[in-house]
Amino acid sequence: MTDPSQAGGHVLDQATTLLSETRKLIDRVLVDLKSKTLEGERVSPAKLDNYQLVSYEISLCWAECTSARFLLDYASRLQAEAPGAAGFASRLAALFCAEAVTATTGRLRARPVDFGLSEADVNAVTGTDAAAGFLATHLAAESIAAIGEEVLQRDGDLGVDLLDENHTMMRDTFRRFADDVVAPLAEEIHRGDLDIPEEILSPLREMGMFGLSIPENYGGLQEEGREDTLGMCVVTEELSRGSLGAAGSLITRPEIVARALLKGGTEEQKQHWLPQVAVGEPLCAVAVTEPNYGSDVAGVRLKASPAEGGWTLNGAKTWCTFGGKAGLLMVLARTNPDPDAGHRGLSMFLVEKPASEGHAFEVDQPSGGKMTGRAIATLGYRGMHSFELFFDDFFVPAENMIGAADGEGKGFYYAMAGFAGGRIQTAARAVGLMRAAFERSISYAKERVVFDHPIADYQLTRVKLARMAAHLLACRQITYGVSDLMDSGAGDMEASGAKLFASKTAEWFTREALQIHGGMGYAEETPVSRYFADARVLSIFEGAEETLALKVITRSLVENAA
Repeated sequence: MTDPSQAGGHVLDQATTLLSETRKLIDRVLVDLKSKTLEGERVSPAKLDNYQLVSYEISLCWAECTSARFLLDYASRLQAEAPGAAGFASRLAALFCAEAVTATTGRLRARPVDFGLSEADVNAVTGTDAAAGFLATHLAAESIAAIGEEVLQRDGDLGVDLLDENHTMMRDTFRRFADDVVAPLAEEIHRGDLDIPEEILSPLREMGMFGLSIPENYGGLQEEGREDTLGMCVVTEELSRGSLGAAGSLITRPEIVARALLKGGTEEQKQHWLPQVAVGEPLCAVAVTEPNYGSDVAGVRLKASPAEGGWTLNGAKTWCTFGGKAGLLMVLARTNPDPDAGHRGLSMFLVEKPASEGHAFEVDQPSGGKMTGRAIATLGYRGMHSFELFFDDFFVPAENMIGAADGEGKGFYYAMAGFAGGRIQTAARAVGLMRAAFERSISYAKERVVFDHPIADYQLTRVKLARMAAHLLACRQITYGVSDLMDSGAGDMEASGAKLFASKTAEWFTREALQIHGGMGYAEETPVSRYFADARVLSIFEGAEETLALKVITRSLVENAA
């Protein structure tokens, strides 16, 4: 066997070859699914729904293997650009690739007929001498534990991140802010279910955070003609490391609103709203989800009826994050009462309201219209509060429809403009949360003594830390890599994959962190209990994992299979 401590270009080549063969299996499954679900020349969503388990699992396989590809690309870049720092990353990449291949082939081997394969097809990938040797080497307990020992010696430092000077400065600035301002307030906000205080919001306004997605000519920080998704992900990661609920999601709502305005707003609307959003005055929230319609955006039922000078809103929204503190709600409503119009009957409105503290609010209009809001008690993700909203003849001026008269019926498309950005930011939030849990776990493992030894001395602890390091680096690299793709006009589907994989990983990751802490991890006084609770929301918001897997990832992959 090859000594894994000497992992370098040769090992990366081995990993790349094995991953490529595994991805060919995934491609075969997708071609088989396409043959079973075609209706004429198009894939039938109804037929595809007959294969939900296969669709769900193949999307997980694809997302995990895509993460492995981005991690291998990163390790190869290090070999070329910073060879002295490449060894550790190469070992983590080899470990993660071995686990991704094992997980994927395990799913396929469990029910090969359902996937349109035979057991021999799967064995042909993992059963060669080269593949078996690679997997045996990098999945050996001794090899993984040796990586864990190195993780401890490095105090969790994952190495060179290859960010440019501008993004490095952004990372360092917001890391200091997360350490100095956010983290000291995080536990009080979580345990008291408090609003995000001005001690966090005011400095972020001054730092320009709310304007990161807004072009300079509209008062933001984004260079004209150049998006910076990576910058937003770097900032989101650092703030989430301080607290997911108290800071990690603050950038997402203004980005979704800004993208919708930039895509469909009139020039007058852009000039009026974007400079305000850029300085965080008002704060924003997005009201799309309804009690019976979540990720199925096309099914929205909140009714907008024509009225003199505008529209009146009637109905309910739910899971409107930050709906109380926000002074501006972006609300998706049905302007065409015919339900058969589907997504073509939806329009997007900018609804103004007073900012409110606490867990409930009520807005009464002189015309008699009313909006009420009630915060939903949640397991974690406290600070921003997610609200149920109720509209009763609530009046919105005509000029507050995005796109004005030309925007009627186009609200679905404006909503979609921001959702991909929200998904890749969720991946970044997961990375930040995992980093916080990782750092706490390493510190506790060194300090906690059991049977006369720090638990860091035990093989199982080192194996846990090694696997956590490999998964963390993979999630970070797919997030960074997809951000670059999105800035070049691509990567929307990969953003869904990054969100799917990083969110599921964060749940497992924070469980491992809590387990390393033992009983103290279960105590609310220890931050890892908060990380564990917060991680659970990641697979639900910004697109539930089942919807992403079935309706976005697999459908797109099958439609493009060849």
